[in-house]
This record gives sequence, C-alpha cells and structure tokens, in this order.
Amino acid sequence: MTTVSQAQAAVAQSKRRYWWHKYGPLTMGVLGIVLALLVWQVYAVFGPVNRHHLPPPTEVIPTFLRSLTLSEFWVAIGQTMTAWALGLAISIVSALLVGLVIGSSRVLRVWTHSTVEFLRPIPAVGLIPVAALLFGPRIGAELMIIVFACFWIIVIQVIYGIADVDKVARETARTMRMGQVDMVKYLVFPTLLPYLVTGIRLAATVALILAVTVELIVGTPGLGHQVAQAQINDSPPAMFALIITTGLLGILINFVTRFIANRVLFWHASVRGEVRA
Repeated sequence: MTTVSQAQAAVAQSKRRYWWHKYGPLTMGVLGIVLALLVWQVYAVFGPVNRHHLPPPTEVIPTFLRSLTLSEFWVAIGQTMTAWALGLAISIVSALLVGLVIGSSRVLRVWTHSTVEFLRPIPAVGLIPVAALLFGPRIGAELMIIVFACFWIIVIQVIYGIADVDKVARETARTMRMGQVDMVKYLVFPTLLPYLVTGIRLAATVALILAVTVELIVGTPGLGHQVAQAQINDSPPAMFALIITTGLLGILINFVTRFIANRVLFWHASVRGEVRA
C-alpha cells in the first residue's frame, strides 16, 4: 500500500509540475496585470493626483474598447506600423551589407572603429529637430530617426557575429579551397545568424518607440500624433487609451520577433535549451 501511495503521490506531483510549467507563467502574468489595474484604480480614485489628469482604468478601458470601432484609430495604427516596418527593413538591409563589408576586413574594422564608436552613442532623439527641419511632419522624419538608431544596433551585432567565426574552421575552409560564397553560406552566416536575430529583436522595439516619439514631437501622422491631439483636447482617457495601444503593439512585436527567432534558430543551443526548460 505504501508503494502504491508513493506512486500516486509521484504522479500527482508530476501533473502539478506539468500544469505549472505549461500554465504557471501565463497565470502569474494575468494576475500581475489584474493587480496593476487594481493599484491604478485605487491610486486614481484616492491618490494625490487629480482624477481628471489620471483617469482610472474604469474610464480608460471603455475608451480603448470604443476606439476599436473607429476607423481613425486603425488608420493611426497603420501609419505608425508602416513607418516602423519601413524603418526596420531599411536598417536591416543596410546594416547587414555594411556589417558584412566591415566585419570581413580586419583593416576596415580598424579604420572604422573610431567612427562607429563616435556615432553609435549619439541619441537618436537628439536628431529629431534635424529630421523635422529636413522632412517636416512627414514619414521621412520618422524613417531618418528609426534608421539611424536601429542601424547601429544591428551593424554592431553583425560585426561581432563575423568576428566570432572560429579561426580553426576558417583556416580549414581555406585549406579545402572553399570559395568565398560557400564560406559565407556554410561558415560565416550560421555563426552570424544568432547575432543578427538578436540585433533585429532589439531594433524592432526601439523602432516602435522612436516612431511614436517622432509622431508625438514632430506631428507626423500616427499614434503619437493622436496622443498629442488627445492631450491638447484635454481628453486624458483617450490619451491613456492610445498609450495602452502602443504598449500592446510593443508586446505584439516582441512576441512575433521572438516566435520568428525561435523558428529561425531552432538548431541553436540557446533555443534548444529554452525549449527543454
């Protein structure tokens, strides 16, 4: 009887572990959101801030749900995501090409090191006045800021990825007289890919932040411009509903990029380890 009881207890414990592994993080996440909304509600009602300036979730969430029925809301999302996608695509292509050229040449790495280290730390938001003067309230201003910021994020990862190629493997490939195309395809690119994917994931979130920032400051069409209009029109519930929308877009972008990364890097040790965990 003792052995049977122990076996049943082990099976029950295994089921609990399986349930927690599968649903535990989601459950904790939902509880965290509920707790945050509750704290927000209590602070908005009883806190020192005027309720008009910090509306509670009971006002913001209905406003957000009503926004889902408005065409202007979806047009603003489309405008923001268009600037995000174009800026990120330009950054990926240009950074990959430049990174491959610089990373493949030791001389170029030395010559460009000081220039890269000088330009990389410049805050992209500091160039917003320049972008506004050059392009005005048009998508070109967003693309300039997004590309400037995301280019450096990705190009640094590409250069590091190429530098991480195993020297013994490189010399072996040269000994076997492997062509340059085959060397890039079978040696450089598999080593570079995890770095590139990491750079793209980081840049994707930064691109959304900068797109909304430029829209907010310069006035280019999109969610940021709608936030500014809601603030000017003294409509805090609409403003907070739009801010929540940008947060949800950020979560969606992170989820999609992570999903793609796991599919692209299914063979990589980091992804296999994450799946096993």
